[in-house]
Amino acid sequence: MKKYHIITYGCQMNEHDSESIAGLLEYMNYVYSEDPKDADVVVMNTCSIRENADKRFFGVLGQFKKKKRENREFIICVCGCMPQQTHIVEKIKKQFSWVDIIFGTQNIGQFPELLERRLKTGKKQYDIIANNPDLEESKIKPKRLYKHKAFVNIVFGCNNFCTYCVVPYTRGREKSRELEKIISEIKYLAKDGVKEVMLLGQNVDSYKDIKENDFADLLQAVNDVKGIERIRFMTSHPKDISDKMIDCFASCHKLCKSIHLPIQSGSDTILKRMNRHYDSSKYLKIIEKLRKTAPDIAISTDIIVGFPGETEDDFQKTLDIVEKVRYDSAFTFIYSPRKGTPAAKFTDRISEDVIRERFNRLIESVNRISLEKNQKYLGKEYDIIVEGLSKNDESRYAGRTDDFKLVNFTSDKSLNEIKGETVKVLITDCKTFSLEGKAV
Repeated sequence: MKKYHIITYGCQMNEHDSESIAGLLEYMNYVYSEDPKDADVVVMNTCSIRENADKRFFGVLGQFKKKKRENREFIICVCGCMPQQTHIVEKIKKQFSWVDIIFGTQNIGQFPELLERRLKTGKKQYDIIANNPDLEESKIKPKRLYKHKAFVNIVFGCNNFCTYCVVPYTRGREKSRELEKIISEIKYLAKDGVKEVMLLGQNVDSYKDIKENDFADLLQAVNDVKGIERIRFMTSHPKDISDKMIDCFASCHKLCKSIHLPIQSGSDTILKRMNRHYDSSKYLKIIEKLRKTAPDIAISTDIIVGFPGETEDDFQKTLDIVEKVRYDSAFTFIYSPRKGTPAAKFTDRISEDVIRERFNRLIESVNRISLEKNQKYLGKEYDIIVEGLSKNDESRYAGRTDDFKLVNFTSDKSLNEIKGETVKVLITDCKTFSLEGKAV
């Protein structure tokens, strides 16, 4: 049996793409190898959101040169968002010429054909499609990471063109899947033992299929699927979120009380420069509506520090938003210029020392608030769907609450007995990024 290994960088979209690639390889009778050194085929599914991801990818890719030199039959493949950029493909061709196959986000379903062609002819296979209007889900069943939960694509691509972001260039134009096809997939997943679905899109709130069904209509339809216990989604955009969708937090009992709503900056000046199409006032009104509809909703966000032209006053407005909203968690990033984006041409860059100082202040505020908010869970019992062993301590298990809090807990039962099951857990301690407890 030939073996494969997949290395995944980036977001949930990439994780789901890797599941699809794994499904395609297993359909071709490959078996998974935990160790890439033992694999006959290695696929690197890349992310291009930030420069650090680029550097990590090229560093790891370089490590396979020796294996390729020692074994000419070893196949190394590069896919994902990075190959959707011409300058990246040219760099791979020149500096990593031993890479066998390059494909992108728009033609994952063609991977088996590319692999077979490489094996039969010995010739390198480079096939990048800039924008595929016929992009659809593969008919081959993905190999899911978890039996009890699954990713489901609802929107491909993005039309927002934020000035700092490469996604519209790497994922193509926005296209919504038909509601009936999504529901059919989720019904199949429910029959296969899935309890929790994560609806995926770069901007789920802009979902609208050919029959004019919107995201709220889709949530209502998923809520009616028997066997599904929890519904999550990722990611929302403040410019498109509707009152109708917010009302779903009250009307859809399976919809988890959590939302990831990126603010990026608290400064209206910077938001306009980012081309975000909302201001801080509109954002705060959305937060108010969310908490009025679902008082206990957990809200997370993305924040960029050091965007070109950001003044101390601009940054202070971001800190003010953090204090007003009191996020349950926040993904904080230092601005990273991406080639081909409008912001990469902005000349009023912020010095690294100033950015680092601001970033540290932001981290302090975000972490302090997260820890304070986690105090409310102490001494209470919550239903946790068990995902597996804790990453930090394999003597404990890990799972998540309805509002997406990570819980590491102890139990007298074995992992085989409770993995994928719903367990009631008493919270005994809280940390900045997680909760601790014991099964009751």
